[in-house]
Amino acid sequence: MAKRDYYEVLGVNKSASADQIKSAYRKLAVKFHPDKNKGDKGAEEKFKEASEAYHVLSNSERKQNYDNFGHSAFENGGGGRGGFGNFDFSNHFSDIFEDFFGEGFGGGRRSRRSNNRGSDLRYDLSISLEEAFSGKKQDIKFSTSEKCNTCSGSGSKPGHQAGACTMCGGQGQIRSSQGFFTVQQTCPQCAGAGEEITHPCPDCNGQGKKQTSKRLSVTIPKGVDDGTRIRLSGKGEAGSRGGNSGDLYLFINVHSHELFKRSDENLFFECPVSIADAALGTSIEIPTIDGGKAKIKIPAGTQSGKQFRLKGKGMPYMRGNDFGDLYIQVNTEVPISLNKEQKELLEKFREIENEKSNPSIKKFFQKAKSFWKN
Repeated sequence: MAKRDYYEVLGVNKSASADQIKSAYRKLAVKFHPDKNKGDKGAEEKFKEASEAYHVLSNSERKQNYDNFGHSAFENGGGGRGGFGNFDFSNHFSDIFEDFFGEGFGGGRRSRRSNNRGSDLRYDLSISLEEAFSGKKQDIKFSTSEKCNTCSGSGSKPGHQAGACTMCGGQGQIRSSQGFFTVQQTCPQCAGAGEEITHPCPDCNGQGKKQTSKRLSVTIPKGVDDGTRIRLSGKGEAGSRGGNSGDLYLFINVHSHELFKRSDENLFFECPVSIADAALGTSIEIPTIDGGKAKIKIPAGTQSGKQFRLKGKGMPYMRGNDFGDLYIQVNTEVPISLNKEQKELLEKFREIENEKSNPSIKKFFQKAKSFWKN
């Protein structure tokens, strides 16, 4: 017997939206569910047929393959590009309940409160390196949902209470036998709540929560790095019908700095010095991330690229009272736009300098001569 068209099975047309497809399947699943039609093989077959149709049409890739190739997209190697090979619906029956009811095949019972838990939220917060060093408090504003004050989050109109779900008897779960297996899934009629709202709250339409704009004062701990994620428990969206609230996650973005570069808790920057200071030695003041100054001594004969370390002048560790280090790399700057006197002095210096003053230069040319000779 040829399979019926999946759109015909669900009673929708090809232009139906994902919500319309889901709604159509929900009605058929409730109508033909084996728990409500025990011993009725015809109802069981219609339930399987509707579930198979929903499995295909609820997924954009499978739906596109079905629209292009029909049932042959899942039979005998796929019937065309993008097929699924020998598709056996019975092997994928659990996927339907995972997608539609939110549980795995034969999975354990979930609490009603967890089913109604609010969504987690994400907030991206940008700060400077100085703020990451010292930590800060900041007010943030975001859109979320909060418990409805009219019904106190119950979803029912004041003076009324929710009744037990007529399909699952208030359990929030239903079971059905499929061959050798027993499938337990969330009740499609009450979405796992175990209750039905007979008189919905007029302010929240029975959801127990309302959309709102919220302000929150958050504390950014000292030492946070770029990409740090901070979890604020229970500060996400309110749950439905008294369910637990979700969490709010702060994702920290630390701006790059014009002087310092960061690697974990250590800081680095490059400090230019003149040829004369590098050759004769000097002392210089350098900035630190806390806004202060530190003095370092540049010994005579310091070569370009030499690093100096200031212990404890880096970033603080997020856990503990220790600090990283600050590394200063000295880069010797060759002067440009020399005046006549400077040129004369350098010419005189070149005449009197000897190989002992430039050991690296001497060593290089010795190697070069050996290379040319060989």
